[in-house]
Amino acid sequence: MTTRRRLPPGARWVTLPSGARRVELVVDVGRDPATGKRRQTRRRYATLDEAIAAYNEIRGAVRAGTYVGRSTVTVGELCDEWLAGRRKVRPSTLAGYRDALKPVVAAYGALPAQRLTKRHLTDLIDRLTAGTLLRADGRTRRPWSARTVNLMLFTLGQVLGDAVRQGVLVRNVAELVDRLPQTKREMATFTPAEVRKVLTAARRDRFEVAWHLALYGLRRGEIGGLAWSDIDFTAGTLTIRETNVAVEGRAVRSVPKTERGRRVLPLTPTLVEVLKRAKRRQAAERLRVGEAYQASGYVVVNEVGGQVHPDTLTDRWERLLAAAKVRRIRLHDARHTCATLMHLQGVPTAVIAAWLGHADAAFTVRTYAHSQVDALRAAASTLGSVTSA
Repeated sequence: MTTRRRLPPGARWVTLPSGARRVELVVDVGRDPATGKRRQTRRRYATLDEAIAAYNEIRGAVRAGTYVGRSTVTVGELCDEWLAGRRKVRPSTLAGYRDALKPVVAAYGALPAQRLTKRHLTDLIDRLTAGTLLRADGRTRRPWSARTVNLMLFTLGQVLGDAVRQGVLVRNVAELVDRLPQTKREMATFTPAEVRKVLTAARRDRFEVAWHLALYGLRRGEIGGLAWSDIDFTAGTLTIRETNVAVEGRAVRSVPKTERGRRVLPLTPTLVEVLKRAKRRQAAERLRVGEAYQASGYVVVNEVGGQVHPDTLTDRWERLLAAAKVRRIRLHDARHTCATLMHLQGVPTAVIAAWLGHADAAFTVRTYAHSQVDALRAAASTLGSVTSA
């Protein structure tokens, strides 16, 4: 005699308007951690075998604490929620997260997050690297580098990982996507001869002090945030206390990233003279402008005394290099130049790290200390003198 198979607990046969019969499964999946209310899932299956298998799978997941109910929350909503929760990060860091997630939101923002797959992300990467993904305004995005794509995957992984921990998603599909291989770009630096050409051209530039500070090892934000109150001519020091950074096109006052970033550096005689020239220039401009002068108190200011936008410094750096007739390198590469020249002059790595405001001296070596062609030639000459017959 054939034993009649029983329906799972909470299940029943139902007849659809079409006449088809289905097993309707209602399973208790525990309490909502947010509200404490009892939760149930209701699903229908064409066969009893499917219903039994689904019941066992759901109950097993509930016992293991891994059950995830159906949710209509979208990819865009998850990203917005995650970004809103980053209250302790710097504004510039938050802007970086937002930029990294923009193509994900543009492509799949309206997609229910539970339907996001590895294939979605690999297709997105193909479009980003090919430069075929459109912006919100209809323009085509520039092709993304491997580094930028990997940053997007890292940030999205943080978003999806948070959703997994909240019980919204079963798995983090960003972890399933292979990262793109990155080619480490050798950072460009100036030789001592090029530094001299730049500073000679800077003598005729009203932002002369900014370029000395850049080659002194300051970041762009530190240059823009340096105030006259941070300069102690008597002690011969300058103090890094504030930064002026660009966040989504706006200039935002901030503080150094780490305690090591808040540092006191000794002034060189050359920098003292440059600072005094800048002070005299500001005094003359204040007399010329009159009451409209802003007297912001910063070392690097515009013609009416206001704090300079970070992007303005980048633009003016490009003009300076053209006037000096030297290779084009980034403004931040002036900081690399400072570290590299110190390194080639035998300054201890720990001292260079402290000068730049780094907590990790090994990071300083990996990132900022580069050999230059002239130094390599000198090394070859030394080696040749030793090995020659």
